[in-house]
Amino acid sequence: MADYLDTLAEFAANFAAAELPDAVSNHTKLIIADTFGAIVGGSVEPEVRALADSLCDETGGSATVLGIGKTATPALAALINGTAGTFLEMDEGNGPAMGHPAIHTVPATFAAAEKHGTSGTDFIAAVAIGYEVGGRIGGATHLRGSMHPHGTWGTICAAVGVGRVLGFDAVQMRSLLNIASNMCLATSRPTMLQGATVRNAYAGISGQLGHLSCDLVRAGFTGEHDGIANVFGNVVSTNFDPALAINGLGQDWIVARNYFKLHACCRYNHGALDALAEITSTHPEVGPDAVGNIARIDIASYDLAAELNDQAPDNMLAAKFSVPFAIATTLINGTSTVEAFTLDNVRTEAIQDLTKRVFITEDPAMTAQRSDLEARPASVKVTMTDGQTFEASNTINHGSPSDPYTSEQLRQKYNSLAARVWSAVDAAAVHDAIMALDQGGDTKELRMTVLRANAKRKT
Repeated sequence: MADYLDTLAEFAANFAAAELPDAVSNHTKLIIADTFGAIVGGSVEPEVRALADSLCDETGGSATVLGIGKTATPALAALINGTAGTFLEMDEGNGPAMGHPAIHTVPATFAAAEKHGTSGTDFIAAVAIGYEVGGRIGGATHLRGSMHPHGTWGTICAAVGVGRVLGFDAVQMRSLLNIASNMCLATSRPTMLQGATVRNAYAGISGQLGHLSCDLVRAGFTGEHDGIANVFGNVVSTNFDPALAINGLGQDWIVARNYFKLHACCRYNHGALDALAEITSTHPEVGPDAVGNIARIDIASYDLAAELNDQAPDNMLAAKFSVPFAIATTLINGTSTVEAFTLDNVRTEAIQDLTKRVFITEDPAMTAQRSDLEARPASVKVTMTDGQTFEASNTINHGSPSDPYTSEQLRQKYNSLAARVWSAVDAAAVHDAIMALDQGGDTKELRMTVLRANAKRKT
């Protein structure tokens, strides 16, 4: 099964940045900006600040820690930024990849690009190609059910992005794929359900290991003959399809078929939240002032969503992986943004009380619909104490490729996240620098814009 590796390595090394389709380039810029927003927003969290204080010494480094007035080595910047970007559950995801490629790709690739002064066009291509190769490995793999997808094939995303910046040729890229595949973490799925925040470090560690993988290649280390097929076909999964990994490579770009998130929680909540929004928009009697009149809320959804049934989450991460809490806090706060999922909200008695009246069960027919990569169905039924009921359902979550958010909605999301740290002027300058990367801009200019924003940060 070595031929597919040659195909991936050739593509990763030699696909010309100038040949990247305009639509793919433009969409990749949206992904970069969205990921920067998630990172800057997450940089406020105390664990992230403490990690940066621990890892960044006074000598500084060539890579910026977004939202924090520090610099670090590229590998450490990738670790901290990748970790920050997962904290708020606002990073994008990808159905064909069955995971979150950008938060593994963007921090590591940007850190390398800063050090090497990569052109804007080359940086966009490095992100798109790292995302594409790693994401396709993810889509061709069926991870064991006990594993969390963060920190697994994402190391390949990071490694390929960094390898592109370093100018690896096809031989080096093949070696890199085999080495990076051996850097897969033993991630645990229950972390997300239990609120174990070590899970938030998985993507950051993948970025760090992507840099290490490149260092190992340059130092002369070697990997297995086919590390991807072994690790992703025998170790973390028993099923890897190499043909699927390269089908349409360079023509059908999965990076252009991602989804973005406006709800600040696990995507498995989103179908129910979209249905709830439909109910509250047409029935004002179901709202914050009427919470005491709600007898119960029943939700039916697919298997993965039905797992998120915790009616008493005890921290922010656990709350983001609880459908009952997501419904309750959204109803009471009138929003599902970051502000609805704070620790203060987790501890709010009214939200706790309503959470215990929200129930979710699996509908096997909805689970069967998951074979369609975009289908994430849910139905919501609100029963009032007077016997009235209000219902809504959907199949495709907002933000999916067939029901995308507008560029203005994504910009508003970026602004709201960046506003946790940067002024509106500085946040706009960073966003503008990202959008200009393929119009004469470069990563040196983006780096300086970020450093100026960091220097004037609010916290």
